[in-house]
Amino acid sequence: MKTLKLLTVVVCVFALSAFTVKTDSEGYKVGDIATDFSLENIDGKKVSLSDFSDAKGFIVTFTCNTCPYAVAYEDRVEALNKKYADKGYPVIAIMPNNTDVKPGDNMEAMKARAKAKGFTFPYLMDEGQKIYPQYGATKTPHIYILKKTKKGNVVKYIGAIDDNYKDAEAVTEKYVENAVDALLKGKEIKVKETRAIGCSIKV
Repeated sequence: MKTLKLLTVVVCVFALSAFTVKTDSEGYKVGDIATDFSLENIDGKKVSLSDFSDAKGFIVTFTCNTCPYAVAYEDRVEALNKKYADKGYPVIAIMPNNTDVKPGDNMEAMKARAKAKGFTFPYLMDEGQKIYPQYGATKTPHIYILKKTKKGNVVKYIGAIDDNYKDAEAVTEKYVENAVDALLKGKEIKVKETRAIGCSIKV
């Protein structure tokens, strides 16, 4: 009987632990405050959200070099930065993959890709893969739009960039642009969450 009770306790503890881990890994929801980070940029400098004192918010983009979906969206991510950085919503790109699993996403590869594509936004390495779980990112690309407030950076949108990764010309819903435009106008975002389309983050 004692053995059965002990086994029951052990099972309950593991079940509780599993539930707790799952809850923690779900990441941010719309309306949550996103904590700041300090990650290495391709220029060797550390970058934090707090560095952007004039920003009204951020387009945080989890992306990489090796995923075909991420590659398909590179030009559109660059276009977002060129359109919105001066308006107060710069792109902050974060590479979340384990580079032991995906060496094509290591820092040298990130530098080369940024140079080849002419990225105008920070391209940061999530060293130790500590930041993407906080956000709850699962794909590359996966977008989080943050609005800077007195309380902190509030998550206002989570999901995809638009509704057609294959063809930019065939896009009918520009989720990120619509969300940022609404924020700039002080209006409510109509579509606050969509399903991110991309490659799974490699751990």
